[in-house]
Amino acid sequence: MLEYNSIIPLQDRSNDVLTVGELLIDLIADEYDDPFQGNRFSKFFGGSPSNIAINAKKLGINAQVCSAVGHDGFGRFLIDQLQKEGLPLQTIQYKDAATSLVVVTRSTATPIPIFYRGADFHLSYSAQLETSLKESKVLHFSCWPLSRNPARETVEQMIETARQHQLLIGFDPNYHPMLWPSGEDGVQYVKSIIPKVDVIKPSEDDAERLFGADSPHNQLDKFLDLGAKLVILTLGKDGALVSNGRETLTFPSLATEIIDTTGAGDSFWSGFYAAIVKGYPLNKALQLGFAVSAYKLKHAGAVIDFPVLEQIERQYFS
Repeated sequence: MLEYNSIIPLQDRSNDVLTVGELLIDLIADEYDDPFQGNRFSKFFGGSPSNIAINAKKLGINAQVCSAVGHDGFGRFLIDQLQKEGLPLQTIQYKDAATSLVVVTRSTATPIPIFYRGADFHLSYSAQLETSLKESKVLHFSCWPLSRNPARETVEQMIETARQHQLLIGFDPNYHPMLWPSGEDGVQYVKSIIPKVDVIKPSEDDAERLFGADSPHNQLDKFLDLGAKLVILTLGKDGALVSNGRETLTFPSLATEIIDTTGAGDSFWSGFYAAIVKGYPLNKALQLGFAVSAYKLKHAGAVIDFPVLEQIERQYFS
């Protein structure tokens, strides 16, 4: 069991966090609450795993991202951004498919996405990927790469390798039916992954898509009943509920200003992983994850100019 007052033990390895999944373009509407009727969109570096890796590095830990992009201008833009941030590129794969992108509304609530899938789900398992995995302390992935093969098979292999080599495994169950092939029961597949991971962070929307509408405490129980070890259920402005199967804690929202919600969940993961790697106890790591998310909400875009984690800690908890 993951104890709130204890430090999560990690293996002594050269890389801290390896994120796997989509590397893509976010095209975000320039106007708030625009139902895709406007004419202006701004281009941002996107993809949850890549956002987490970049933000984690800014917060002061080592990170790598494992993704696939196309041989096109968008792909070059994304790779250039990774290089500018100082992230290694050995686990980036180039595919004969268009670089994936998402078009989203700008919103102070949950953004509305339209998905255009291309190279991201062609991610394949490779010797370089396995080497990077074995050199890492934490593996993180989301539903994106699970939604289609061959990326799904790649992540399945990574999970098994990570478990064999005692990595901490984090899973963002951001299930969305539009990502899955027509006729496939993605919900049941996502549920089958839950007992294989250590930390899972659903939003209320994620939980409802997987289990139907219910109270937050009942949703927590459903994840735990499937074998989840630590469940972090985010509740928007109402903060979050966290359960390790024995004790449930309530965390208030730390947000004081909301400019753009895009990437707020990714920022939590970055802060949480940075705190775990830096040796904070689990309870404090959760608090710091929420502080990093609150800091991000004051800025537009999923990747922002974060200070190191200790500076955010002083800002929110001094």
